[in-house]
Amino acid sequence: MNSFLTEREVSKRVNVSVATLRRWRLEKRGPVFVKVGSLVRYRTEDLDSWIAALPSGGGPNGDAVAVMTARAAS
Repeated sequence: MNSFLTEREVSKRVNVSVATLRRWRLEKRGPVFVKVGSLVRYRTEDLDSWIAALPSGGGPNGDAVAVMTARAAS
């Protein structure tokens, strides 16, 4: 069964403003959304897929957080 998120819930989850989500929709970017009448909703699985597909930086040996954590532990 699909679970739907509101614009506000998605904006909090990805740490962007609702205005940014709206701009992304106009620009045909961002996560896939569904219109329910006049309401905009996001399926949880679509949002998770979109987040997983985003480019990421660093690498296994270049992960700054891992390096800092290892240094702090020693």
